[in-house]
Amino acid sequence: MTRFLKVLAVGMMASLATLAIADEEAAVIDPPAAGSVSITEGLAAFDRVYEVTSHPRCANCHVGASDRPMWSGPSYDRTRPHGMNVQAGESRIGAETMLCSTCHAYREGLNDVPHAAPQVAMNWQLAPIEADWFGRTSDEICTQLRDPQRNGGRTMVELAEHLNHDLILHWAWNPGGGREPAPYSLQQHVDDLLIWGVAGFPCASD
Repeated sequence: MTRFLKVLAVGMMASLATLAIADEEAAVIDPPAAGSVSITEGLAAFDRVYEVTSHPRCANCHVGASDRPMWSGPSYDRTRPHGMNVQAGESRIGAETMLCSTCHAYREGLNDVPHAAPQVAMNWQLAPIEADWFGRTSDEICTQLRDPQRNGGRTMVELAEHLNHDLILHWAWNPGGGREPAPYSLQQHVDDLLIWGVAGFPCASD
């Protein structure tokens, strides 16, 4: 089987798994009524969004053109690039070098083994280069997330839906193996994103 077919097969398997499990773990997407959220409330909601996006469970794979995921957070003694000189390449899944799925293999259910590579029932990969926010400030991530050129052209609801159907994102709140989960919950994160959106996507520097 060629490398292309292998990558395609992994992607198709991941997509089917995502659809199957999303129904079980999905958050409710219910935006507040238009005009019901103040700028102050929107900024407070984004403060909580930033706590999640800057947390190692989220930020470690939100790196830019370096294509090297990071190791940071309480599970590591210091912040540094992922070991073994791992590089995800332009594909963001390691197709040009070594597939992320070599270690982050497809797995149904929680991987509770300490120090083992995290595994989920979809294709492990880096976030797009446009979502480069490892080490970024709250204001930098705020302006990235509301910029259609860098958020995949997504509306407020589409951003929430993206959170809802991506199992790698769900893993952040249930990482297993003694890893510290991202703050709050998937539902709280979706709610905060919607509150921020209804407030008009305010950023502190506005």
